[in-house]
Amino acid sequence: MNDLAGKKALVCGGSQGIGLAAARELAARGADVTVLARSEPPGEDTFAFLRADLQQIEALIPTLESQLQSAPAFSILVNNSGGPPPGPIVDATPEQFLTAFKQQVLAAHLLTQWVLPAMKAQGYGRIINVVSTSVREPIEGLGVSNTIRGATASWAKTLSREVGKFGVTVNNVLPGATRTARLEAIIKRKADASGKPQEEIEAHMRAEIPAGRFAEPTEIGAVIAFLASPAAGYISGVSVPVDGGRLHCV
Repeated sequence: MNDLAGKKALVCGGSQGIGLAAARELAARGADVTVLARSEPPGEDTFAFLRADLQQIEALIPTLESQLQSAPAFSILVNNSGGPPPGPIVDATPEQFLTAFKQQVLAAHLLTQWVLPAMKAQGYGRIINVVSTSVREPIEGLGVSNTIRGATASWAKTLSREVGKFGVTVNNVLPGATRTARLEAIIKRKADASGKPQEEIEAHMRAEIPAGRFAEPTEIGAVIAFLASPAAGYISGVSVPVDGGRLHCV
């Protein structure tokens, strides 16, 4: 399939995990992909690369523009970054909330403002935010993440209603438990806190998923690529769970 030929995509957090899987899938469908991350994807020579830290929002846009020879003309933006550290919300500090808000919400907002003029000019834009199923159901032990992910979803819904008339869609992908470094960290934390083996924790988590397994990053990347495609032009302002049926809500 070559339905994204001629489209330029900017994928945040594209050096590993879901971001890298999305970048590869977009490229496979013909997009010209630029990865934004703190480090280059290992072993990848098909992507352009922009080095930036999404936590440093004051310098984010100047840092990106200093690496480019011309104004950005991206028609696809994938907002994706690592989630806040796990922990109960009662123990969270104000600084943890502020750091997560900057990285998850404000960075996405600044990048959107940056790429939106070109999307409007093209009459085609796809803004896709990688969030979490906690938008629908809070996840135990992820207090800060649950809070900030909800803010991202509300920001995206508001934005979708403002930019739809320009041919720009805004959607959220809600990954369930996916085999990434973050999932490994969550399993380890649960094992350390409970004194149980990691294998037992993992088995219990899989048992809660009707599909009986964790997602692969490529499965999330495929959904992101579809939402970036012309075929998804009438889908906007929605949050799409990709969780193997784990959510109890509709």
